[in-house]
Parts: sequence; structure tokens; C-alpha cells
Amino acid sequence: MGVRYSNTVERTPSAFNWRLKIVIFALIVITLGLITRLVDLTVINRRFLQNQGNARTIRNIIIPGHRGMILDRYNKPLAISTPVNSVWIDPSIFNPDLLQLRALSRLLHTSTKMIQMQRLRGLGKEFFYLKRGVNPTLGMEIKSLKIPGLFLQNEYHRYYPEGPVTAHVIGLCNVDDQGQEGLELAYNDWLEGRSGLQQVIKDRLGHIIADVRSVRESKPGGNLQLSIDKRIQYIAYRELKAGIKKYKADSGSVVVLDIRTGEILAMVNWPSYNPNDRLKVQDGRSRNRALTDLFEPGSTIKSFSMASVLASGKFSPTNQIDTSPGWIIVAGKRIMDEHNNGVLNLTEILQTSSNVGMSKLVLSLPSENLWNMLHDVGFGQITQSGFPGERMGGFPHFKIWNPFVLATLSFGYGISVTALQLAQAYATLANGGIKVPVTFLKVTDSLPPGQPVLDPVISQEILDMLESVLTKGGTAPLARVPGYRVTGKTGTVRIVGPQGYEKHRHNSIFIGIAPASHPRLVVEVVLHDLDGYLYYGGYTAGPVFSHIMGSILHLLNLQPDDLTSLHQ
Repeated sequence: MGVRYSNTVERTPSAFNWRLKIVIFALIVITLGLITRLVDLTVINRRFLQNQGNARTIRNIIIPGHRGMILDRYNKPLAISTPVNSVWIDPSIFNPDLLQLRALSRLLHTSTKMIQMQRLRGLGKEFFYLKRGVNPTLGMEIKSLKIPGLFLQNEYHRYYPEGPVTAHVIGLCNVDDQGQEGLELAYNDWLEGRSGLQQVIKDRLGHIIADVRSVRESKPGGNLQLSIDKRIQYIAYRELKAGIKKYKADSGSVVVLDIRTGEILAMVNWPSYNPNDRLKVQDGRSRNRALTDLFEPGSTIKSFSMASVLASGKFSPTNQIDTSPGWIIVAGKRIMDEHNNGVLNLTEILQTSSNVGMSKLVLSLPSENLWNMLHDVGFGQITQSGFPGERMGGFPHFKIWNPFVLATLSFGYGISVTALQLAQAYATLANGGIKVPVTFLKVTDSLPPGQPVLDPVISQEILDMLESVLTKGGTAPLARVPGYRVTGKTGTVRIVGPQGYEKHRHNSIFIGIAPASHPRLVVEVVLHDLDGYLYYGGYTAGPVFSHIMGSILHLLNLQPDDLTSLHQ
């Protein structure tokens, strides 16, 4: 019988215990490692890791605060902010398929190639606009495409209901709803709303999945009520446009002032522009010519030259001046009238607009008399309307005047003014010599205090004298308004060119006050660079004035003060 050998190795208790200890030790090490890591993540580096996580999921989104409305004096909207969407992408995850890309290009009215180019330009950024100012209805269609990396942002877009009619006064905003021109710029701090911030959680595709908290509440901008009456604004715009076309002028302006309050009831210019179409506002038409363009006022300045003459105490309206033979030589240069008017009293000098008569009167007095009068009524100074870009105009100081300069200044050459300056000066004349600040804002309290700059007796004498300008022998019979007494003055001015004053280029002006028995309104019409042989102020700007003033007087239901003229 052979011997059997067993292959089984007998395991001793000591070997088993050794291996168990290794396993237990490993488990302890692993457990300690997990605990250490847990402490590191939840205690030591908790804030850092939380910030890192939040940076990838929590975002602050802007809640836009809408811009305040601009309203006319009767609370009719002239500028309002409407909600719109802006379409933007995260170029790193923007990945539409072909059908989505084509649909997006159709909705955005662009090509698929352009969208791809925009994506390439935005690489390396997390935010890139595709299009701004999209209608919310269109925005919903874009959102329904469910394109990864394509998002909508709520914003506001400025809309101007009156378009070109109020464009030069209201101005416009840029694509970010910030004022860039006109009163939108002047009162931007008041009008603009304050954007709010909302903290939200977004997923990796940028979708908002939860609101966290409001960081800052949005605040709407304040509303701005203007002195402008949009009905009068439209009347002035319509008649100015028609007058420029009829008399072949290059451009023009109209200003309408309330004499008692200094409120600007209307201010229009032509050519104008549509502020709702920003892409077409780069050709210079956006400037407010009534405040930025300077011109020589011509014979309209004679009202104040005559006021300085009367203020001297040496003359009265009945004094007579011989203007024969229709011209005079001053400092070796000739000053002429259109006709030989012979002997004229002071009223007839204004009625016929005699340069010779006006020059003789002013030359007989110290030069500072005229300078003081023109300065006191506001020429050469900003009107303080607060409008951006307003110019002050100017004229030389009397200490450097020679007799010829003094003479030509007396009938409106050698002095530059804006349309608003001239209108304010005539409002002062009509307000008993009290200069009231002009304003684009509605006067809601008591009448503003004015500054006396002219004797009320003299101002009334000038108004009475100027009524003759609209009579049969005057220079502006076509400026009359049936049913109302009107007082005013014409101006016809040659334009300076490269070689001096040009023979066939003129500015035409008429500025009038009505009702003359109790003055309420000043209306000024300025037509620039008339092309043709009909250019005299009384026969071009005068009829435009008549249409505007007549329409306004009836609109405001002001009582007629000359019923006899209705039967003539």
C-alpha cells in the first residue's frame, strides 16, 4: 500500500489575521481620505467651490427700466418706449441645424452666411448680438425655433408718434435708449430709467431654471411735459413745408411763442427727418435750425433800432425824415432804398422799411444807444432754453463800430441771430417791454417773472407803428389775418457768398404778433435761400405767416379784434 500526499496547504490563523488587517487598514485609509476630502470640500474650500459653482450656474440678468414719456402740453405722447427683444447668441454653443438656420435667417431678414459670419466674429465671447429691437411677436417665433445658444433679451425701443413733425425738438435716442439729440439729450438724466438686476440659475444651455433673488429693482424714468402743442406744431410744419415748395426755398424755420409765459408752442424746420428710422438720420437734417443756424435778420431788426431812437427822447413817431433821393453815402459807401420815398415820418419809415430813413435816425445818436437796446432784448446771448447746441449769435461791440457799420446794423446787416432769439425779442416788445425766459417746458405755476428791458410806452408805440406794415402802403399786406389786428415786420436779406453778398440769393423773414389789441402770440417764419425772383419777405414769408397765425387763432378760439376786415 503506497503513501498518499495531500495538495492542500494548511492555512494558519496568523496568515489570515495578517491579510484581514491589510484589508481593514486599506478601508480605514480610504475612509479617512474620504472624510478628509469631504472636510476639504465642505469646510476648508467650501466658499471657493461654491463661488465656482455659482459662476457656472448663477447669473445676473438685467431687468430694463423703461424711459419716461415725452408729452405735449395736453399730455399727448410725443415719445414713448415700447418693449422689444434683442436676439443674441453664445457663439461657443450656438449650433443650429440647416433648417433652423434658414428659418432664423428668414425671420431676421438676413442671409445664413451673414449669421455664420456673426458667429465667427463672436467666437471667444459669451455674448454677441445678432439683431436688436425685434418686435416681441417676432421674438416669440425666433424663440420657438429652440436653437441651442440662441437667446432673447427684453429691452425698450423709443418710438415717436409724430415722426418728422416734432423731430427737431424731441430729438432721438440711440439703440441703447440713451438720448442723442434734442430734448431727449437735454433731459436724459430725468427721462432714463434705472435698470434692475435679477439673480437667476441657468443650466448649461443658458436656460433660466429658477429665480434666486432681486439684486436691484428697476425704476422707470420720469415723464416730461413740454410746452409744445402738437396741433400747432403740425399746422406750422404743414404750412412751412408748403411755403418752401411754393417759393423754392432751400430750408426754413417757424417759431411760435406764447408772449405771456415764454412757452414755445411750436418749433419746426424743413427739411426734416423721421426719427423712427435711425439709419437715415446721418445727412445733417437732424439739427434744429431754429437754434443752431445763424442768419442776418435784415429789416426785422428795425423795430429795435426804432425803439432805441424813441428811447433817446429826441424823436416821436410823427417826426419827419427826408429820405430823398433814395440813397445816402456813409463813410464812402452807398446805402439805398428800393424807391425814393421822399419825406417820411417814423411810422412810415417802418411801414416802407426805409434803410435810408433808419440809418439817418441811428446815425444822429450815440452808437451805444443801439448796442444797448439790441443787447437788452437778448441778441448776442443764449436764450437759456436749455436746448443742446443752441448758438448765441453775435454782433461787434459799439466801441469798434464806424458810421457805416452803425448804419448797416440799424437795418439788420452785420449782426447774426437765431430764429428763437428774434422771436423772443419780439415777444419782449409785445409784452410791454418785459423779457420773459423762453422754455420748452409747460408752465404749470404762476406766470414766470420777467425782466423789464424796454419802456412799456415805447414798446406800445412800436407795436402801433408796426401795424402799418400790413396796410396797403406797407411791405406785408399779404400777412394780414382776416378778423384780427396783426402787427409785424418783414425782412429780406442778401446771403453772403465767397465774393460777398450775392445778388440773387436771399433769406425771407416775417415775424408778427396777434391779436394786436391784446398780444398773445408771436409767429416767426424764416425762409432760407429762395431760388427765384419772388423773394421779398412780405410776399413769401408773409403769406406763410398768415396761414399759420390764422389757423392758430381759430384753434385757440381767440376773440377777433378787427371784425371790419372780414367784410373787406
